[in-house]
Amino acid sequence: MNPERTWWKNAIVYQIYPQSFNDTDGDGVGDLAGIIERLDYLDDLGVDVVWLNPVYESPHHDDGYDVADYRAIREEYGTMAEWEELLAGLHDRDMRLIMDLVVNHTSNEHEWFQASRTDPDGQYGDYYIWRDGTPAEAATDSPGPADRAPPNEWEAAFGGPAWAWDDEREQFYLHLFHEQQPDLDWENPAVREDVYELMNWWLDNGIDGFRLDVINLLSKPASFAGRDGSAIDDCVGGPRLDEFLAEMAAETYDDYDAMTVGETPNVGVEEARRHTGPDGPFDMVFHFEHMDLDYGEEGGWWELRDVELPELKEVLTRWQTQLDEGWNALYFGNHDQPRVVSRFGDDKRYRRESATLFATLLLTLRGTPFVFQGDELGMRNYPFESLDEQEDAMIVGRVTEAIERGDVASFEAVKELVRERSRDNARTPMQWDASERAGFTTGDPWLPVNPDYETVNAAAQRADPESVLAFYRRLIRLRDETPALVYGDYELLLPDHESVFAYRRVLDGEELLVVLNVDDEASSVDLSVDDATRLLGNYDEPTDTTALRPYEAAVYRR
Repeated sequence: MNPERTWWKNAIVYQIYPQSFNDTDGDGVGDLAGIIERLDYLDDLGVDVVWLNPVYESPHHDDGYDVADYRAIREEYGTMAEWEELLAGLHDRDMRLIMDLVVNHTSNEHEWFQASRTDPDGQYGDYYIWRDGTPAEAATDSPGPADRAPPNEWEAAFGGPAWAWDDEREQFYLHLFHEQQPDLDWENPAVREDVYELMNWWLDNGIDGFRLDVINLLSKPASFAGRDGSAIDDCVGGPRLDEFLAEMAAETYDDYDAMTVGETPNVGVEEARRHTGPDGPFDMVFHFEHMDLDYGEEGGWWELRDVELPELKEVLTRWQTQLDEGWNALYFGNHDQPRVVSRFGDDKRYRRESATLFATLLLTLRGTPFVFQGDELGMRNYPFESLDEQEDAMIVGRVTEAIERGDVASFEAVKELVRERSRDNARTPMQWDASERAGFTTGDPWLPVNPDYETVNAAAQRADPESVLAFYRRLIRLRDETPALVYGDYELLLPDHESVFAYRRVLDGEELLVVLNVDDEASSVDLSVDDATRLLGNYDEPTDTTALRPYEAAVYRR
């Protein structure tokens, strides 16, 4: 169901990565009580929805995306009673809560997997994807015994083979991600029924929707034989995906006033149209096309390349104009991406200006904006010096494997790449004030605090009307008060301009113009705004509207 205007289209979502948000008990890990303590901060910012990263019971080999118990709260985070207090506190402030749903895989410590490996003929024996593998004369470089090779040569997302050998069951199991994240077998109706039951359990407990992790990977190919390369690439949009997603929606959230956003790696606009809109299983999906623009043509993830502005405009414009009745999930940062100001902006001389420019872009496009914690402060990437500082399973796995294979001489050889790519850039503790450990904890933080916390922090910015935080507040208020920024048509101007990103948003006779100079040098462009009303800008109002200052952003009404 996708009516023309709904609460989730008007909403602004704030993503909380709980272990890095606010710690109240001094163990160095954020907790639910810490989120409750900061609810007024979120209310003051003006957001409508909180997306909570996984807080389920988990051994945390992949920071909570390896779920051991879907109906329990991880002890380090708190209790179910505190979760209920958090939900009530959000609802009391007219904010909503969506939970992260991780059902492509579980933890290998989940009771389903433990039963599956020890009792192949039992109730859970077919809950995961088990295979005997293939005979091999000497499979010494592969998991498993020397005379057995995995079913194929798929590579896991975090490095290494996508198959792991289990000595107890004496078979291989599939894991698209970490070895300790075995994939569920969605071909099994009992798996699907159990998943739907736990989803309805959370919905009945009062949540307002789900963010669905790697949800377009559920359906695996009919045959695994002869396949190699990336397991993720090979599993996108499997043969029964549409069937599974339609069934999930019908059995769960279609019966609730819920918001659903699917994380869909490798999805294009055409697939997204099918997944969203009036007949789609989701309200919106996350795509990755703009996130992949700084990947090299030959080296991919391993190669850094500069993003040309016309490329970014082309991708964003395609998603703005070709979704038809679908809806965009807008983001530039999240827990899996580096900090936006370091990746796309200038985190040194023009940190404030570029952070507010990308905030303007995020909050003036058609779709539901997702703000990741700390981006409203202009938090930067962390200056990592060693692999030992990394908790990111993807970085550790890929770099370790590359060093062991001899493809990379040492960490030093890829240090700059790690600094740019690491997901831990987004996961360093939230910077609340200039006190020791940035006011995040009284103990030793699970990840180091960014050394810039004494100047980049929430307390300092709340007292500064020209701060990134203050600009976010004004921008959110403008979006809330301006339907054209939510529902208006989008028209790109100057598509080939190397530094200026400009577009119109038009609704019911109201025309807004967004002008962004995505450059650390001044640009000149005449968009005839002298007769327009300037609603917002990250510089003082200019005397010459044709001269755009470095990373200048402005919104006009004509």
